[in-house]
Amino acid sequence: MQQKILGPKGAEIGIPKLGWHTFRHTYRSLLDEAGAPIGVQQKLMRHSNVATTMNVYGNSTLRAKQDANSKVVKILINPEKDKDVA
Repeated sequence: MQQKILGPKGAEIGIPKLGWHTFRHTYRSLLDEAGAPIGVQQKLMRHSNVATTMNVYGNSTLRAKQDANSKVVKILINPEKDKDVA
């Protein structure tokens, strides 16, 4: 299935090495963005060690990075108004 369907479809949409672990990485990023505690993420991903969840699957989505950066910029622009942002 991976060689006949996922691989070719991934290449077609610009993800040349699309495979099952791509979905696991995406799932972990979405759990993080949803605010799921790392311990919950570990259990949902069925990792025996939280380090695997954090180090191997620890990518943030672009949206999460942009949101975090925007909050920092708001704090710097108006530190008194945005104390509760973080």
